[in-house]
Amino acid sequence: MLDLSFEPPRPKVIAGAKHDWELVIGMEIHAQISSQSKLFSGASTRFGAEPNSNVAFVDAAMPGMLPVINEFCVEQAVRTGLGLKAQINLKSAFDRKNYFYPDLPQGYQISQLYHPIVGEGEVIVDMEPGIARRVRIERIHIEQDAGKSIHDMDPAMSFVDLNRTGVALMEIVSRPDLRGPEEAAAYVAKLRQILRYLGTCDGNMQNGNLRADVNVSVCRPGAYERYQETQDFGHLGTRCEIKNMNSMRFIQAAIDFEARRQIAILEAGGTVDQETRLYDPDKGETRSMRSKEEAHDYRYFPDPDLLPLEIEQAWVDDIRATLPELPDAKKARFVTEFGLSEYDAGVLTAEVVNAAYFEEVVTGCGDGKLAANWVINELFGRLKKEGHEITESPVSPAQLAGIITLIKSGDISGKIAKDVFEIVYTDGGDPAQIVEAKGLKQVTDTGAIEAAVDEIIAANPAQVEKAQQNPKLAGWFVGQVMKATGGKANPQAVNEIVTAKLGL
Repeated sequence: MLDLSFEPPRPKVIAGAKHDWELVIGMEIHAQISSQSKLFSGASTRFGAEPNSNVAFVDAAMPGMLPVINEFCVEQAVRTGLGLKAQINLKSAFDRKNYFYPDLPQGYQISQLYHPIVGEGEVIVDMEPGIARRVRIERIHIEQDAGKSIHDMDPAMSFVDLNRTGVALMEIVSRPDLRGPEEAAAYVAKLRQILRYLGTCDGNMQNGNLRADVNVSVCRPGAYERYQETQDFGHLGTRCEIKNMNSMRFIQAAIDFEARRQIAILEAGGTVDQETRLYDPDKGETRSMRSKEEAHDYRYFPDPDLLPLEIEQAWVDDIRATLPELPDAKKARFVTEFGLSEYDAGVLTAEVVNAAYFEEVVTGCGDGKLAANWVINELFGRLKKEGHEITESPVSPAQLAGIITLIKSGDISGKIAKDVFEIVYTDGGDPAQIVEAKGLKQVTDTGAIEAAVDEIIAANPAQVEKAQQNPKLAGWFVGQVMKATGGKANPQAVNEIVTAKLGL
């Protein structure tokens, strides 16, 4: 395993304030459960369908329609809890959260308040090589999503699309353990990575499948430590919630603005109102949305249409047995098994598809370090430049492994390998056949290399004299030989022969 040091969070220093202030952040992540059907109906969850086409009678709150729990969604929530090393509650229950909104046909949301399916867990957030933060998870509950109100299609009317209504969500609630914008963004990124590895949420923030509600408050130095001792939230100052954040960059910008806004109010002698706010990326500021509701405002009560949810430990154990290798474990294995740096291992394990691609290349060529170098620098670099994902790569793992194998066998040099890579990337084909057909095979015949060296030495006596006085200039002869052989000469052999011929 990687040797990680868990340091206490370092509070964000707010520049420009009259006094020292500390920033405290807690997050509620709404992650759409990867499922083909909704939480309480068989309606499709397909994104981009025609408005109001993925709506069952129960989603539209038709009279007499009763919810039926989707077992797979429950399984996905349990899988997520296990992936976050959390307590799985064998008995949980659903509650009605009552509020009116045009895209909420029932007039309430079915959620879990008092008895969530998942209890306390943790997320380990890498901040820099060897340094990590432990963010505590308070709970995960499952609930149904609301629909979508559309206000920009007509100047006089609003429209409602109920396709998202009833889609299954996991609300992942953290403790207020985050102390700065960068930590908050890193936490969301790490949580997203874990969910994608588990296959429980695709993490698509652009489509709204992963959204963050960010709770921000500021307090004077020492207050956070008193909270840790007493668990009294009163030490942390009044918090404001920034709703529906779906961008790492915007999360950081919103937290920074909100912290400065609150500090300005407090230093002017005012008080911060507890409220829900929205972030305007165009103006770079948060604005008030509504006063922050408390649980009693929603008149929570047990949903009379749903029995308490009871699951068996044996079922949980079966799910645990199917968990994939998660990012931290995979990263540690790449470091120990393939001798990679933590940075390279982190790049390769950032996405599960990247890690799978890399491991296929290693299987084909048998050299982890060389494979990592080619995957990260050549393939990832080219894909990023062209705006493609690894799933769109025109070079298969087998093809890249073939190129690396040719390097290892001495059939081609690293320089020629890049030419072969370009051909494979652009036109496809088998690397070995390309090398053979185009005559790119490396010259390892020392006799032929010696002849080329002798010819260049004979034609450049002045350069020979300089190189003998300054051995570093021998590289000029190596370059000339490589040029004369079209880059096909074995570089190591050329170096050895040039050194010997010049008497260095």
